Amino acid sequence: AGHSRAGALRARGDGPSRRRPGRAALARGLSRARGEARGVKAWAKLNLVLRVGRRRADGLHELASLFASIDLADGVHVESAERDEVLCPGVEGPNIAQAALERFRARTGAGPMRVVIEKRIPVAGGLAGGSADAAAVLRGANEVAGSPLEPADLRELGAELGADVPSQVAPGHSVVTGAGEHVEPIELPDAHVVLWPDPAGLSTAAVYAEADRLAVTRAQLDPEGLHALAARPIEALGAAMENDLESAAIALKPELAGRVEDLAGRPGCLGARVTGSGPTVFGLFEREADASATADAIPGALVARFRP
Repeated sequence: AGHSRAGALRARGDGPSRRRPGRAALARGLSRARGEARGVKAWAKLNLVLRVGRRRADGLHELASLFASIDLADGVHVESAERDEVLCPGVEGPNIAQAALERFRARTGAGPMRVVIEKRIPVAGGLAGGSADAAAVLRGANEVAGSPLEPADLRELGAELGADVPSQVAPGHSVVTGAGEHVEPIELPDAHVVLWPDPAGLSTAAVYAEADRLAVTRAQLDPEGLHALAARPIEALGAAMENDLESAAIALKPELAGRVEDLAGRPGCLGARVTGSGPTVFGLFEREADASATADAIPGALVARFRP
């Protein structure tokens, strides 16, 4: 559900923890473990709740979202190289992972790196696959460079790239506010999900534009209520799921409405929604057997689980 903003100005800091390391600290960090390759997992997320507020002066919308981290991941390999190279076989066009590497090197003075991404998360599916890849590049590049940046610094860089990137610097269940830059870790009960992706994808920008046209934004986002919701049993969580972008995604791709209804009616399904800006539809299940039976009946569907 993130806005991409690779060209945006630097996000505001959130306190002393975002203090930039000095040149001496960077030099010490770059001297440690330089050149060691790193393999990093880029985990997908679901928006169990996504509330969209006003458009800010920087063009981004205020959000309040309940993120669930699921055990579907891209593989990201980062190593030192003679020149920068970001490879993502099977995916065409601009890659936010490339922007992540460029921002990291500009910030730290680290040397060139080669990044190879093995895609498993559906592209442009509302699962934050691209944002997760970018965050994984930041984490992996930081390790290869000897950890010159703290997690808060990586989140700051991530906020320049897109709304979903900061939450993926330390992947996990979370309540996300601001335009995605404020991340509060939470715990969620165990659950299984069925993902119903669409190979055509949807443009996040197009979905937000349609949401503006439909005037779906709300004045009160109630992020505190999301913390309370996360503590409830999985049945209550399933019944309370909502997504303010769902109507916009359905307006652009009407067949999604039927998929939501289909999944919601499957045995054992506790609720179904479009995730993020779509077009992936997901159903929430308590029992793995029910989730597996549902996925088996839907061509192209995937089964995943909330990460511990």
